[in-house]
Amino acid sequence: MRSAAVELAPSGAERRNFQRVRVKVYGRFMLEDRTEHPCQVVDMSPGNVALRTDRVGQPGEKVIAYIDHIGRIEGVITRILQDGFAMTVIASDRKKDKLAAQLTWLANKHELDLPEDRRHERAVPRNPTTVLQLSDGRHYQCRIIDLSLSGAAIEIDVKPAIGVQVMLGTMRGQVVRHFEDGIAIEFATVQRVDSLDSEFNAPRS
Repeated sequence: MRSAAVELAPSGAERRNFQRVRVKVYGRFMLEDRTEHPCQVVDMSPGNVALRTDRVGQPGEKVIAYIDHIGRIEGVITRILQDGFAMTVIASDRKKDKLAAQLTWLANKHELDLPEDRRHERAVPRNPTTVLQLSDGRHYQCRIIDLSLSGAAIEIDVKPAIGVQVMLGTMRGQVVRHFEDGIAIEFATVQRVDSLDSEFNAPRS
C-alpha cells in the first residue's frame, strides 16, 4: 500500500525491496533535546516511518522511538507532515528483515480486525470512575459504561476527535466513535483480563 500523506526518498534498492504498509500502533519517541512524546504510526516500511504526533523536530534531527509490537528504532527526520513527521529507519539488514516480518504480521492483523473488536465480551467494571488523559496532558474525569479486552465506552463531557490518542487510566488507545453521552475507545493492544481487573476492578468472565 502507499500512503497519501508521505512520500520519502529512500534508495532505489529500498524502493524495490520494501513497501510501506498502513498500520495503527502507538509508541513514544525522543528528540535530540531528550524530550519524550507520544506518537502513532501512520505507515511504515523497514526503511522509513510516518508518525502522527503533536510535537515535531527538525529535518535532519535524530530520533529514537519505541513502538508497540516493534520495539526500539532509530532514524533521522526527513519531512514535516501536517500532523507529524516522517523519518528514516537506520538499522542493519538483519534488523530490517525482522521489521519486515513484524510489519507483515501487523498489517495482516489489522486487515482482519474490526475497529471495535466485538469478539471480546463487554462488562461493567466495579470501579467505573477513572481519568481520561489527552496527548497534550489535559485530564478529564469520566465514567466507564462498559469495557472489554479491546476497548471501552465512556461517559464524558468532552469529545476528542476520532483518531486522537488518549490514555484511559494506564491503558493507551484512541478514540474510534462518538455517541450522545460520550466516546468509544479502542485500546492500542488487546489487554489481559488480570490487567483490566487490576486497573478497573472489572468482573472476570
